[in-house]
Amino acid sequence: MGGSKWLKAKMALGLRLNSCLYVPRTVEDSPPPAAAASLSPTPPRDSDRRVKMPTTPTPSSSGLLPPKHSFKSSKKICAICLETMKPGQGHAIFTAECSHSFHFHCIASNVEHGKQTCPVCRANWKEIPVQNPVANKSHIRPLPQNDIMRRIPSPQMHVNRQIAPPFHSPQEPILFNDDDEVGNNQSSTAPNSNKIHDDHFTGAVQVQTFPEVSAVPKSKPHNNFSILVHLKAPTTTVLQQHSPQTSRAPVDLVTVLDVSGSMAGTKLALLKRAMGFVIQNLGPSDRLSVIAFSSTARRLFPLRKMTDSGRNEAIQAVNSLSSNGGTNIAEGLKKGAKVLIDCKWKNPIRSIILLSDGQDTYANRSSSDYQSLLPESVSGLHIPVHAFGFGVDHDAVLMHSISENSGGTFSFIEAENVIQDAFAQCIGGILSVVVQELKVEIECIDSLLKLVSVKSGSYKTVVESDKRKGSIEVGDLYAEEERDFLVTTDIPICEFTEEMLLLKVRCVYKHPMNSATNNCESVVGIQRPLVTGPVVVSMEVDKQRNRLRSAEAMEQAKTAAERGDLTFAVSVLENCRRNLSETVSARAGDRLCAALDAELREMQERMASRQVYETSGRAYVLSGLSSHCWQRATTRGDSTDSTSLVQAYQTQSMVDMVHLSQTMPLGIPPSASGPAIRPVRARSFNARPQPR
Repeated sequence: MGGSKWLKAKMALGLRLNSCLYVPRTVEDSPPPAAAASLSPTPPRDSDRRVKMPTTPTPSSSGLLPPKHSFKSSKKICAICLETMKPGQGHAIFTAECSHSFHFHCIASNVEHGKQTCPVCRANWKEIPVQNPVANKSHIRPLPQNDIMRRIPSPQMHVNRQIAPPFHSPQEPILFNDDDEVGNNQSSTAPNSNKIHDDHFTGAVQVQTFPEVSAVPKSKPHNNFSILVHLKAPTTTVLQQHSPQTSRAPVDLVTVLDVSGSMAGTKLALLKRAMGFVIQNLGPSDRLSVIAFSSTARRLFPLRKMTDSGRNEAIQAVNSLSSNGGTNIAEGLKKGAKVLIDCKWKNPIRSIILLSDGQDTYANRSSSDYQSLLPESVSGLHIPVHAFGFGVDHDAVLMHSISENSGGTFSFIEAENVIQDAFAQCIGGILSVVVQELKVEIECIDSLLKLVSVKSGSYKTVVESDKRKGSIEVGDLYAEEERDFLVTTDIPICEFTEEMLLLKVRCVYKHPMNSATNNCESVVGIQRPLVTGPVVVSMEVDKQRNRLRSAEAMEQAKTAAERGDLTFAVSVLENCRRNLSETVSARAGDRLCAALDAELREMQERMASRQVYETSGRAYVLSGLSSHCWQRATTRGDSTDSTSLVQAYQTQSMVDMVHLSQTMPLGIPPSASGPAIRPVRARSFNARPQPR
């Protein structure tokens, strides 16, 4: 080879004589300041000035594991013909998903000879360039409009294999009924498959009732008398580390992930790392499917058990993600719902995780028609969609609406490097469901009583026409989760009895492991003496009143902010804080009241100006409303305040999973002596749940 050709070859492969390997940094390769060490560590150099390659896997912007090759072709020279590549020279330029570029006619000729890998880094391509048959290769240089992309055909499968390999299929099947069969657990040696979330569920749902006061004089009525209905799900007992996964209900989880152009670089790298954590912590009976969407949506692989092989294939599929195109949330949700609807087998727990960082650029809807983005099948089958708004540019109203209408939660990931902890908290709950189809039935006992109201947040509530009975559809509960509902009634004058029975509360629910129907009940009454002593208001009732009043103030402030009246919005929150400070529980130093005050103050600050509200205030408020209305933990911003209500509804299973996320480096399971510690970074969670 001549000197000129050899010089060009060196430039194309990024090689220089008498110098070390140099990999030019691109925008996508640049790590965020807070996570630079964990995403793309700088390789150390020895005394000979040669790069020492890392000996342990480290996350990078290319995926969950480090790339096998470090060479990158120059963007100015085609690595095949060694000629320059400049726009306007009549040559179409093909840029592969591995980021290497070539003349289109050069790489197309390469493919025609059966090569379907990158000539530089040997990465397998999912899409390959093929010249238009109409074009005359001998005389006409191919132009972009004459180029077509062809999906690489899937490799041959073993005849006994029933499911297709992930992300290599030439086209998706009409029906997504190629899911792995449930039951018949396969063995797994994955170190994290049976930790923390393999719990033994004990006990039954606890139901307690608290009257506003314990006694009302016979001769006096008491209108809008409050009765608190308090529920608590069974607790969990962590089994031995390597016990088989037979103690909890297996999960079907579909993640619907935004890979539009705005996800390029750090965001995509952090998403891959977070998905790696999810994959590692699912058990061998849990099934996962991943949907990636941008301008269109595609299923990377069917519902597959997270056995050793399933986990490896899932990580490989997630590593294949690349960012481009617009944001079509509706198409992603539609495909995610189809996975759960068409599947041949079903696990008892079924959920969808939706993540997006931008505005939906394809939905044809008015601002009030967000529900049209949610497939009817999702709400009809009671499949919750837990939505995550990633960064400050997402459509918080849309994401909140999707989660609200499906029974899921909305989280605001303001600091990008909190995404893994946010996912950890979510799956910590999903993997600990102990109660399903919970319904609370309320009935008046005394013939003179009628229900005035049932305050249940976002849960569906029905009060019968005679106002003697009502019901609340609660649905699933995570282990140790608590729910509080405030029922009001009018207490009449009663001169002929010393005690009045008010309500009977009955809970009916199923256990996810055996679908057996269980029930429990509680009766609440008060004393009716001639004269009562000093009135002592129930602390439990007062705390829940404060929570409901705060949520109402948040909703009122949001409405004012949306119409542009930020001054009034801030005053609503300020009035609520002032009233809160005068309540019995606040004066007693209740932690919940202190946390509510801190949250209201944070919302005031995020409504300081229109720009601040549009950037982060709206998403923060909506995530707070989602948390309070469902009484379930959500991620909100990047707060590390110990009084933040981010932790208010956290269960121990959530805390354990978040702790694992914060202390275990990706891909390195905890040793027998304890989990390894990774560098400290920004966190939005405390190590322990806050008291109610």
